[in-house]
Amino acid sequence: MSHPPTGSRRAATGGGMPGRGLTGRADPDVLRAENAAAPHVPDLWKRVGAMFIPYRKHIALTVVLVLATSAASVVPPLLVQRIFDGALFPTDGAGGTAPPHLSLLTGLVSLMIGIFVASAGLSVWQTWVTSNVGNRVTGDLRVTLFDKLQRMELAFFTRTKTGVIQSRLQNDVGGVAGVLTTFVSSIVGNTATVIASLVAMIVLDWRLTLLAVVLMPALVVAQRRVGLVRQRIAAKTQESLSEMTSITQETLSVSGILLSKVYNRRGFESERYAGENRTLIRLQIQLAMSGQWFFGMVTVIMSSVPAIIYLASGLLLARGGEAGGGVITAGTIVAFTTIQARLLFPLMSLMRVALEVQTSRALFARIFEYLDLTPAISDAPDARDASDAPGPVGAIEFRDVTFRYPDASEDARATLDGISFAAKPGETHAFVGPSGAGKTTIVYLAARLHEASGGSVVFAGTDVRELTQDSVVEQVGVVTQETYLFHATIAENLRYARPDATDEDLVAACRAANIHDTIESFEHGYDTAVGERGYRLSGGEKQRIAIARVLLKDPPILLLDEATSALDTLSERVVQEALDNASRGRTTLVVAHRLSTVVDADVIHVVAAGRIVESGTHAELMALAGRYAELAAGQAR
Repeated sequence: MSHPPTGSRRAATGGGMPGRGLTGRADPDVLRAENAAAPHVPDLWKRVGAMFIPYRKHIALTVVLVLATSAASVVPPLLVQRIFDGALFPTDGAGGTAPPHLSLLTGLVSLMIGIFVASAGLSVWQTWVTSNVGNRVTGDLRVTLFDKLQRMELAFFTRTKTGVIQSRLQNDVGGVAGVLTTFVSSIVGNTATVIASLVAMIVLDWRLTLLAVVLMPALVVAQRRVGLVRQRIAAKTQESLSEMTSITQETLSVSGILLSKVYNRRGFESERYAGENRTLIRLQIQLAMSGQWFFGMVTVIMSSVPAIIYLASGLLLARGGEAGGGVITAGTIVAFTTIQARLLFPLMSLMRVALEVQTSRALFARIFEYLDLTPAISDAPDARDASDAPGPVGAIEFRDVTFRYPDASEDARATLDGISFAAKPGETHAFVGPSGAGKTTIVYLAARLHEASGGSVVFAGTDVRELTQDSVVEQVGVVTQETYLFHATIAENLRYARPDATDEDLVAACRAANIHDTIESFEHGYDTAVGERGYRLSGGEKQRIAIARVLLKDPPILLLDEATSALDTLSERVVQEALDNASRGRTTLVVAHRLSTVVDADVIHVVAAGRIVESGTHAELMALAGRYAELAAGQAR
């Protein structure tokens, strides 16, 4: 975890918002530029719709339920007209008012109550179906994104903050979950309700309907403008959430909290988090308030329509009740205003959903931006299993290999340039040299964690690009300087290499790694929890557990990346003995800092500035009196 000396880290990490200072204020012109620079995803909504295809039967059922519920919601107001004009205040043959028609009234009321009960049942069923569809689609999206990230090359993770990746999985997918969950029911249901209500209003009186909907086009235009504003604010909100997730992940990890404590930077980290929190709060308030005046205006207009209807009805009745249309009765006015009042809620909901869809566009674009990433390393269509390679198992050869990181500039020096060597099965090849020379990159190329930019890495007589990645990795075991252990028991960490390993297998591997007796001395033995990243164990203990984990895998090739450089002398001796046991009979590539650990290697390669400048045994290189001899003399001093 690295911090720039002052100010925000956004400029340093590339994950932030340009044009925003320590106060969190953003210039409007900068916001417009950022929105224009947001990821463009072709056919975005078409791709979102495609996610629902596996659930088309459920969606069809949802549509049927929604239409039935919407249609049922319009029937009671029409019954109200019948109740008023035909049951409560029926007319006699002479045009006067007759006594109430009780049998008809009872039947209409019973029918209305029955419709209410049926609508409630259909609504519950519809909610269950739509919730299933929405949450399953969201879950599919989350798993697809996680799987895509799993297939990305190692270099992607070295240049992308972990917190940013976590934010895409959690915040962005979570942000669209509500839209997906209610998308079908809200869009279809409210659209059907609005259409059914309009039809019913026209049936009752077309003149009053025209008066009630005259302002709707203006509301749609205003809603569109509000949606664009919310879309911009939503994009900024997700970026702020991403930054907060990144700060939390970095600072509250074991390594991060240790660093902030030993450098007494707790106050700085708290202020940094508080500053981003203030930015997030401001954006969330803006998002919550954006459009509220619009919806307030819609509510006032729609709520005032009944009063206008009463006035218009009065004017029509004063002119004889017809005036180019049908006769307006009390039942007509009551039914019309009831339907119009019911129109308010689905219309408002439809506008809110439209705003949410516009707002979620930025979130979908961020998610699909990751889904559209192309892994730098992928299997060829005709790739075959490494076990079918014609050469001897464990043979590794580099043929004039060059390597550049994907984000490196064209004029930058290649990380590796013209690397060539051949390791026969069972041989140990060591790579020594100054930091940054490219030693670790060589090891990772051998495991195909990186892809060569030029030349070829040959695995068992076959270019690794002609083999499947999984089969290559199955042949390789890696022990790095920084051992990673999960927050689980020792046994669970060991079985990560081989889930079907028996207890006897664990003991045998740990004996070979010189760690069994230490584990047995713990109160819970192999069931001891190691803590976050294994921090409850010493460095030597973690390294030996990592070696035991590799031994459980039992690969023909072993890659050791400065596996003892961070240990004290006593721990190094114990771990080195375990490494010697692990290397026996395996092709081993070793990146070494201390030359004393590789003096017995079959071949030692001296790497400088991305090239192998010397190769030979320890004795040969010392006799050469070149770079290796200088390194040895320097370490001796």
